[in-house]
Amino acid sequence: MAKKETGEFAKLPKRHRENMKMRTEEHMTPGDAVTKLKKYKPAKFDQTVEVVLNLGIDPKQADQAVRGSVALPAGIGKQKKVVAFCTADLEKDAIAAGAIKAGSVELVREIEGGWMDFDVAVATPDMMRVISKLGRVLGPKGLMPSPKSGSVAKDVIAAVKEFAAGKVEYRNDKSGNIHAPIGKMSFKDDDLKSNLEAFIGVIEKARPSAVKGTYIKKIAISGTMTPSVLVETPAEIHD
Repeated sequence: MAKKETGEFAKLPKRHRENMKMRTEEHMTPGDAVTKLKKYKPAKFDQTVEVVLNLGIDPKQADQAVRGSVALPAGIGKQKKVVAFCTADLEKDAIAAGAIKAGSVELVREIEGGWMDFDVAVATPDMMRVISKLGRVLGPKGLMPSPKSGSVAKDVIAAVKEFAAGKVEYRNDKSGNIHAPIGKMSFKDDDLKSNLEAFIGVIEKARPSAVKGTYIKKIAISGTMTPSVLVETPAEIHD
């Protein structure tokens, strides 16, 4: 008779228990981290792979905020629902570029009425005065267009194309962490590796000038239903 398992993993599903036994505290190169992640026992669906970076910033200080967007080399395997705030002459082009809806005052009214079935909102600079009243609705959900994230752009058609294709927005949370998807478990190892390296590079370059000391303190990747794998930070690589 098999020995009954006890301890911290006893109440976890079998697959998760086996994966937790495989987890280590070793900090790996991006390539090795992806390989390690792929060795975990899989779920019954194509899991999203996410990266989390713990930053040495003070999230309470506005001049230490880290926010932006990036189109990763291999995409993220998911299209996003985009709405575009623009003038009437750009509406058809925005729809053709991938927006599910485009408009100005009418679109604002629709959202004020409770419609929120979209992932990203983009806008031309001149539309910001029109949509300013949506700040209380979109702001708490992280959906308010912003120049820092690239969702306010003169070329709103290009912005629609990029975000609809899966352009990744990032912003630090209250604990100084940044979470972002970097692909799917079904991606080739090299594609996940290039996406991971690209994202780390973007965050490294986004270091606020007010930050002192170690900037990127910890990096980890994980699947939707896997334990994490620790990744070497730029400081560790350069040591």
